Amino acid sequence: MSNEKESVALTSMVASAAMTIGKLIVGFSTGSLGILSEGVHSLLDFVATALTYAAVRVSDTPPDDGHPYGHGKVEGVAALAETALLFLTSAWILFEAVQRLLADHVEVEATWWAVGVIVASIVIDFFRARELSRVAKETKSQALEADALHFSSDILSSSVVLVGLGLVWLGYPKGDPLAAIGVALFVCLAGYRLGRRTIDTLIDAAPVGVADRVSALVAAVPGVAAVRAVRVRPGGSTLFVDLDIAVSRLLPPGRVATVVEDVSNAIRAEMSEAEVRVGTQSLALDDETILERVGAVAGHHGQAVHHVTVQRVGEALSVAYDLEVDGDWPLNRAHGVATALETAIRSELGDSVEVETHIEPRSGHPVRSQEVDSATVASIQAALSGAIAGHDGLLDIHSLRVREADGRLYVVFHCHADPQMPVFQAHEAIDRVERRVRGAWPSILRIVGHIEPAHGHKTAAV
Repeated sequence: MSNEKESVALTSMVASAAMTIGKLIVGFSTGSLGILSEGVHSLLDFVATALTYAAVRVSDTPPDDGHPYGHGKVEGVAALAETALLFLTSAWILFEAVQRLLADHVEVEATWWAVGVIVASIVIDFFRARELSRVAKETKSQALEADALHFSSDILSSSVVLVGLGLVWLGYPKGDPLAAIGVALFVCLAGYRLGRRTIDTLIDAAPVGVADRVSALVAAVPGVAAVRAVRVRPGGSTLFVDLDIAVSRLLPPGRVATVVEDVSNAIRAEMSEAEVRVGTQSLALDDETILERVGAVAGHHGQAVHHVTVQRVGEALSVAYDLEVDGDWPLNRAHGVATALETAIRSELGDSVEVETHIEPRSGHPVRSQEVDSATVASIQAALSGAIAGHDGLLDIHSLRVREADGRLYVVFHCHADPQMPVFQAHEAIDRVERRVRGAWPSILRIVGHIEPAHGHKTAAV
């Protein structure tokens, strides 16, 4: 794409050089101010296309430490320089045209080669304006777009010169300076249009309608709760899009990252030139449950809680949970963390809520354990099988693992159950089994039962 931009800019520059030479030779030989003005115009076109060629080479240079947003605005600077050249051209043409209109005698010769060079200019401008416009649209190049607009206006100005030559041929020699004034007006119009768009680019004016389009695309992405802000600015062939979105505070970090990626992909799918930066803000949604709100507050404070229970006692609300802290912490530190969390939960749910924290130790390092002898495993297997015998819906014990560390036992087992059993009943049943076996084996430090449907489909541990 970069090579195509450079190629079309170089071709346009060569065409401008050839047309400048041809127009100036014919203009001086015929004395036509209209053709001379077109020659000077083409000379400035050559300078402008040279600037464009240099700009597209520089603008595609990758970002660096000094230019983290790339070099795209070089194209805007080149377009602004081209605008200045257009207005200088107009001033010179108007001055010469007025001088000739005030003169008593104007000597202009309308020859076939004068007409030929203008017709050739129109044909060349038509094809290169079309090619420049095509590549500008494909590459989002402001400099090439400026050239395309420039040469489209040149077609009209050259047509005015033809009309002036026709008037000279019919015996009205002052038709030539009048045509030159028409050329100047067309050049001024082209300069105004180009300058307005270029200045908008250089001052980071947002392209009309793009921010609304981005907002609509982002709002449709699953997981986006709201679009907070959209900032769009062009930079050469790149469209920089900065936006802030709100996501549910209950989403885990991995899911938030996925939402951000989906947002970026949605924008780039519609705007391939976009470079997207997405910021996220946590938002409390209206449909959050009390359990979710407690979990969100704990997560925000970097604390792990489990076994959260919520009770309504009349109009009052009571919340209790287990808080995991490092087992090596002194009690006063753990209590300080628990107090801070309780304060945050009251701030979330209301000062009247009862908040109770059960502090549990969490080991920061893996426990080094070893397998126990088969006799101990068989005894615990028998104890577990006996414990489930009195519970309807619990069917068998399997996948038993018993390990020992520092004289304490760690027991993990799986239990098949009735697939239609409600989760709360399954949890209560397996909890009673765990308590019964642990009561019979005081050396058991930790026992974890995983309950699963009898048809073999796995469920979460309860």
